Amino acid sequence: MAIKLFITGGTIDNIDKDRKLKSRKTHIPKMLKQANVTLEINTEKLMLKDSRDLTDSDRKLILKKCKQCREDKIIITHGTFTMAKTAAILGQGIKNKTIVLTGSMVPYVEDNSDALFNLGCAISKVQTIPRGIYITMNGQILKWGNVKKNVKKGIFEEIKQ
Repeated sequence: MAIKLFITGGTIDNIDKDRKLKSRKTHIPKMLKQANVTLEINTEKLMLKDSRDLTDSDRKLILKKCKQCREDKIIITHGTFTMAKTAAILGQGIKNKTIVLTGSMVPYVEDNSDALFNLGCAISKVQTIPRGIYITMNGQILKWGNVKKNVKKGIFEEIKQ
């Protein structure tokens, strides 16, 4: 079973947690090597942007790439500020794949980063959960239509209805 991993940027690929994305290269291949991942994961860098800078065109590209790829299990690394917005667009447009969006609150290159843990959760979960669109952060897996970022707490949580 092959997994597709689309890279879009965000804090996970940043070099400084206090600034907007400045990195010109992704850390994802290094992270996969560090975690000694033995699965077939086909990575593709779509962009390296702070999610606050993603445009409608960027999100359309993400949607198009997810629809077109042969793999039905997809991970997307994404900035946390607008991750739920991208998940909603995917949730409305794709029904026949399992897609997990993840990122980090602290860049991979910083001490105490949650990046490797979140990526590991995404890799594990994309293999085992039913088809649908999810966000995994902080050890949780949350469905796309019922999730928000709690900026004060620095976590993702279910929307209380």
